[in-house]
Amino acid sequence: MTELRGVGIGLGVAQGPVARMAEPLPAPTDTPSTLTAEAELARVREAVAAVARELEERGEKAGGLARDVLEAQAMMAEDPSLDEEVAARTSAGKTAEFAVYDAFASFRDTLAAMGGYLGERAADLDDVAQRVIARLRGLPAPGVPDPGHPFVLVAKDLAPADTALLDLDKVLALVTTDGGPTSHTAILAREKSIVAVVGAAAAKDLVDGETVIVDAAKGVVTSHPTDDELTQAQHRADARATAASAPLTPGALRDGTAVPLLANLGKPGGAAQAVELGAEGVGLFRTEFLFLSATQAPTVEEQTKAYTELLSAFPGKKVVVRALDAGADKPLAFLNDAHEDNPALGLRGLRALRASEDILREQLTALANADKATEADLWVMAPMVSNVEETAYFVGLAKEYGIKTAGVMVEVPSAALMARRILEIADFASIGTNDLTQYTMAADRLLGSVASFQDPWHPAVLQLIKATADGGKANGKPVGICGEAAADPLLAVVLVGLGATTLSMAPTALADVRASLLQYDLADARRIAEAALAADDAASARAAAQSAADPAA
Repeated sequence: MTELRGVGIGLGVAQGPVARMAEPLPAPTDTPSTLTAEAELARVREAVAAVARELEERGEKAGGLARDVLEAQAMMAEDPSLDEEVAARTSAGKTAEFAVYDAFASFRDTLAAMGGYLGERAADLDDVAQRVIARLRGLPAPGVPDPGHPFVLVAKDLAPADTALLDLDKVLALVTTDGGPTSHTAILAREKSIVAVVGAAAAKDLVDGETVIVDAAKGVVTSHPTDDELTQAQHRADARATAASAPLTPGALRDGTAVPLLANLGKPGGAAQAVELGAEGVGLFRTEFLFLSATQAPTVEEQTKAYTELLSAFPGKKVVVRALDAGADKPLAFLNDAHEDNPALGLRGLRALRASEDILREQLTALANADKATEADLWVMAPMVSNVEETAYFVGLAKEYGIKTAGVMVEVPSAALMARRILEIADFASIGTNDLTQYTMAADRLLGSVASFQDPWHPAVLQLIKATADGGKANGKPVGICGEAAADPLLAVVLVGLGATTLSMAPTALADVRASLLQYDLADARRIAEAALAADDAASARAAAQSAADPAA
């Protein structure tokens, strides 16, 4: 038995035989073209257009987030700058195949050097190039293998076009050697609830046909498992399936202590699925979707329409909306697209909004309008708050516009350490564990190279969460969790033990967390949390919590 470690996506476990993606097409050789430059360029443009239309058609068929991803990839294929680069190469006598390969590789290297979100898109550009070259050669596009039976798909990385249309009756799990938690493989795996482990470099040595266990909850792929390990994994998978089909009940501990389970949403269209999966409201609504694809800020009317659609889906329930969180990996041309050497520590979140206050004021106007038109319980919070003064600024401004409940995101250690003072002013706090972990551990959350540091189980992160919860308790104010940590069933128990009053997560994680909470009472949760706090690092904190949760373990 060998354990291969990566980053787990989702919470499930699966087992089955490996089927590997085929290796990429070999690079074209730089041989002189026998055609005119015009003819070679015409070949490229025909192939690019055909690939773009195929990507769009796949997106329409897949729907949801996959459609957005594939439409973006199609736009990438037809980028005018890329066309100019290809034309320059065909004019120099290069073949269509080599011109595409060389031009796309140049763009890919530029994206990869940027790192973060844009760096993750480099793999998407590789896929477009492969598809265009395959069409030029008259070959089938690279794709998912079909061994004729259910399998665990192992690949260097998986292109959005392949992930979007995976046959989930055949693909038991995904394992990639490259990619990080923000790769499109990871994003789409979350949306489709596919068991996945990404960035497991040692998986390159797995061979077709060998049986593996893919444990996303632990971020581990086990090769050569024993019969006992296979049986235990199957029991876990069966228990998870049973929990997912159980009747929906409000989130609570075994002793009846209420722990409302809320949904993290990125678009109003996700509300119906969240309600269907048992969300008791929304703990984080990201408003960036309205801004990221725009060249100018959306109007108050456009925003009001979107927010009204969201709030209408949750009558009488809490909906927490985060003000625009732009900057770092989400630059906006009309807000903060100036180059910064370290944008994660730069003008982002509330800092960027204060620099362009009209955008914040328009957003608050639209939210107030939507609140008046619906029956939801609207809460609004500011992103990236780092001190008491920023808290007073945002809460005061929100109240000016009629927002009844105004709070802050705690994503920066300074805010956690000052939580008692901050929550004298703010109506609530919501902890974004992804960023809080990033800033506590000095490890960029978007870089696969430091993914091992991006672990909210680290006792330093847990101590900051407790400090925030203590600040809330001292002021009689609620403190929720809306980062990825809330979706980890055992860590969810720890978070409640630390004092979190609500948990918000991707809707697909609700069933697992609901079932986990029901196994413990409040005294258990506090005891398990204390065990994790006493550890020295993330791995030992997880192990200590597991031992405290199950003394027989």
